[in-house]
Amino acid sequence: MADGTRALFMLFGGTGDLALRKLYPALFNLYKKGSLSKHFALLGLSRKELSDEEFRAKIMTSIADETADQQVATEFVSHFYWKSHDVNNMDHYQDLKKIGNQLDDQYQTGGNRVFYVSMAPRFFGIVAQNLQSQHVLSENGGFNRLVIEKPFGRDYQSAKELNDQLNSGFQENQIFRIDHYLGKETVEAIPVLRFGNPLLEAVWNQNYIKDVQITLAESLGVEDRAGYYDTAGALRDMIQNHTLQIVSYLAMDQPNSFVDTAIRAEKVKALESMEIYTDQGVKDNFVRGQYAGDEDHPDYRHESGVPVDSNNDTFAAGKIVFNNPRWGKTPFYIRSGKKLADKQGRVDIEFKKPLVDIFAKGTGTTGELQKNVLTLEIDPRVGLSLTINTKDSKQGLHTETVPLDYLQSDNRAAQVPLPYERLFHDILNGDGTYFASWPEVAAAWHFVDPVQQVWDTQQPDFPNYQQGSMGPTAADELLARDGNAWFYRGTK
Repeated sequence: MADGTRALFMLFGGTGDLALRKLYPALFNLYKKGSLSKHFALLGLSRKELSDEEFRAKIMTSIADETADQQVATEFVSHFYWKSHDVNNMDHYQDLKKIGNQLDDQYQTGGNRVFYVSMAPRFFGIVAQNLQSQHVLSENGGFNRLVIEKPFGRDYQSAKELNDQLNSGFQENQIFRIDHYLGKETVEAIPVLRFGNPLLEAVWNQNYIKDVQITLAESLGVEDRAGYYDTAGALRDMIQNHTLQIVSYLAMDQPNSFVDTAIRAEKVKALESMEIYTDQGVKDNFVRGQYAGDEDHPDYRHESGVPVDSNNDTFAAGKIVFNNPRWGKTPFYIRSGKKLADKQGRVDIEFKKPLVDIFAKGTGTTGELQKNVLTLEIDPRVGLSLTINTKDSKQGLHTETVPLDYLQSDNRAAQVPLPYERLFHDILNGDGTYFASWPEVAAAWHFVDPVQQVWDTQQPDFPNYQQGSMGPTAADELLARDGNAWFYRGTK
């Protein structure tokens, strides 16, 4: 096995659902590929009382689908240890310091430490502050990196308070805010598609693009997440983070070089140039929804754990405009929701038609040419498609659109790293390209907060869309007012 990165992981929430489903399989893939060396160890932490052997048995079950070689799996899990830990108990951090130093010596990790907090957000700041104040951080020249999951606050003020807590123990370049959408193949490909292809970047502006549409649709409902989801909703759960991160890669200007600091600087410029809406602007440019029930499924308000009078949004759609020279008033339409027609993550970029349609003029018809549309498929399929105009095969001169498609093959898909595998790899290498920086998070909240504030003061007419649809009719009307329509209409 190649001598990959040396590191000690301390994973808070070590037997949680995310850790077992996503994190340990991702680390195992890195280990198999040599990106993690034999000089690594992982200390799992939570209030549970487990032996190392019991913890390792859970890891073996967790990585069962990724296991081809039992010996390699056994070697991998031998690097895992367990410690019962209360994040509010200062004595327990002294234990962490002692165990950390022992594992550093045993595995020769070079003092490199990754602190991954896979817990409820209220613990993020507590853990960060206590790690620093109790001297659990490595002090012998290795790196210290803090990894946290979303949500990062529920508005700008709470996000800033949390960030201030994190900054008391870690510098910004040591903090890695996970957004798993940024580990997806298509999202990571956006900068390459744009800046690696002059034919695209040359027309990537208001002169040629009519509108940009981002759809992050889910076919499932709230499932067993009502405790969290009813306090968040689609706007906070999907728009503020995943959607606006994708928007930033689509809207940013070209950085001087492809390094994380330069990329983040351009993303921040783009996000900070979004027009912040007044109360009336919110009413004109944002739509919310909540799904109704049918014969076989309850409406949102009758899902398990949801208050019967909940005004939480299970769907959100909006229009973004940028106050900058590249985009002018070119609209970016965004939408995300639950219980929609199908699971679909995609970007549809509609280009303007030629000013003069000579083919329609020559045949005496109207609207002969159609818009060129570039589609980036994020999930569940990975691929891209560009629809172009060409001549049809019938008698006479008439046009039709044909797609130039690329769809990732099953063989290639099997070789593509999972999102968390990519993100772990970047964390170990100290690469913040596909992580949200604090200025990006702040800009996103500045944009989203006015929307949520208006919604919090108005009584909605819920439910207002059927399960299996693509959301409320108001979301269609939002685009229709600009003379546009959603390119993706769903498969049902």
